[in-house]
Amino acid sequence: MTPQIRNFSIIAHIDHGKSTLADRLLQATNAVSERERREQTLDNMELERERGITIKASSVTVMHEHEGTPYMLNFIDTPGHVDFGYEVSRALKACEGAILVVDASQGVEAQTIVNAYLAVAQDLEIVPVLNKIDLPGARPDEIAMEVEQALGFPAEECLRVSAKSGIGIPDLLDAICERLPAPRESEMKQTRALIFDAVYDDYRGVIVYIRLFDGTLKVGDKIRMMGLGRTFAVTELGKYTPKPTKCKELRAGETGYLIAAIKTLGDVRVGDTITLDIDPAEEPLEGYEPPRQMVFCDFYPATSEKKGNDFESLREAIEKLSLNDAAFTFQPVHSEALGFGYRCGFLGLLHMDIIQERLEREGGVEVVQTAPTVSYLVDIRTKGGERDTVEVHNPADLPDPSMILAIREPICKVEIMTPKEYIGDIMTLCLGRRGLYKNQQFISETRELLTFEIPLAEIIYDFYDKLKSMTSGYATMDYEIDRYEEDRLVKVDILINGDPVEALALIAHKERSEQRGRQLLVKLRKQIPRHQFEIPLQAAIGGKIIARETIKGFRKDVTAKCYGGDVSRKRKLLEAQKKGKERMKSVGSVSIPQTAFMAVLDTSED
Repeated sequence: MTPQIRNFSIIAHIDHGKSTLADRLLQATNAVSERERREQTLDNMELERERGITIKASSVTVMHEHEGTPYMLNFIDTPGHVDFGYEVSRALKACEGAILVVDASQGVEAQTIVNAYLAVAQDLEIVPVLNKIDLPGARPDEIAMEVEQALGFPAEECLRVSAKSGIGIPDLLDAICERLPAPRESEMKQTRALIFDAVYDDYRGVIVYIRLFDGTLKVGDKIRMMGLGRTFAVTELGKYTPKPTKCKELRAGETGYLIAAIKTLGDVRVGDTITLDIDPAEEPLEGYEPPRQMVFCDFYPATSEKKGNDFESLREAIEKLSLNDAAFTFQPVHSEALGFGYRCGFLGLLHMDIIQERLEREGGVEVVQTAPTVSYLVDIRTKGGERDTVEVHNPADLPDPSMILAIREPICKVEIMTPKEYIGDIMTLCLGRRGLYKNQQFISETRELLTFEIPLAEIIYDFYDKLKSMTSGYATMDYEIDRYEEDRLVKVDILINGDPVEALALIAHKERSEQRGRQLLVKLRKQIPRHQFEIPLQAAIGGKIIARETIKGFRKDVTAKCYGGDVSRKRKLLEAQKKGKERMKSVGSVSIPQTAFMAVLDTSED
């Protein structure tokens, strides 16, 4: 009997229990025995297990019998953090349905709303699930009304489960079989499969995760990547159950993995369509919008006495990682202070943090990282007198000020879900970051959804930490880039001993440039060690110095050995010391430690 197929994703706000629910579904369908069971079964990455968050979407196939009919359930556990929204959107493209998990004690959060809208935009059938109903603080009736109020799903349709204890899991499996639609029929006899993820394996080459929409795929078939035009012979097909299980063929509607001796990372592109080389489809499947990187920073290999400058290892590690994470970009750069490295683009700060840690763990390279910046659009007048727009990811790359007509910065639509008593504090925080209040939405008796427009440069550093601390951890936020807008932005140069240091330059709003420059100089003064000579630290806009701090030089007591005698002997020694210091100041170089570059990161007021 051919099993019915159901493809679905598990989506939720961070920490609402997606991975635990995935574990329980594996157990309930006997895919994992009691002996093999462990927490976060699908989070294979050491970093995921350590931080307790999902970073990569995982795809699993299990079998389940409902009312005498066998069902093949293909489900994808997705990340919940705002920075990994691109992973979620890719997973949803391979599904017909979604399970929306809401914590029965925390309620609807900012990311819950965003993920629900992502699923609705893909036209998916959604099954709302209230998780953690066995907690002492659970309020299932109240939260079900919140789901209806904020998302429009009838409160009585919310299933009540506890992923930890297994309450309500049989009802959830029945709902998946009954309420989620079957995959559409094949639209053509030709084969079309969507690549929704890929990982690199040192022994087997590139492993490609696919969802088959039309036709069939067998071991031995010669396939073609429609976007890149490359051809390969399939050597292995299989599914994760959750262990890799080989199979002879995949049919329309199924998900699985494919190995075809693909050796180079550039031969696979996530979102590409696979078809058969002998009978290719005419039209590819609709792929993915390329992700838009918003945060940029430079990675350089750390120089050690044993290895020297290990640029080659960094290049290999970044190339391997870029296949497994299609959402970050990289290009080579060179810096006077740090040598050769890569300028990388990320979706957000957590994404940047994760990439750095994965490079160090999986790639075995030590990385020196510069302070992150956002991307700006700069309108310039070309030499021919025409208007042109360039994208700038680094303040050091800004064109000549005489050519600049306007600098436009990314503006975010920020949604903050908060208990009512913290609204005043949040208003103060957002308006202090050049925010613009848009609206307020009633979610429940105790909580509201506030919407602001805030420049990305103002929320990139410590905004989230401040929000969490002032609301005792109760507020949650989500942001998306809405547009680019012109403002009075200027480049602030940092001069150390009279020389500009490009890695420390920043773009700031004109009204706040002096304050930002002075804050940074105070931090640099603490970070740069004292030298034998005095070091001036200056912040400048164009040729105008707007702030200055001084690092005093060490002073050796050269007159210590003078006992009595003529005072001119002492004067002579002091004059010689003064001349020596002046000479040293003009030829001496200032050593700037890595912590000084990271001081730019911290925008706190202290």
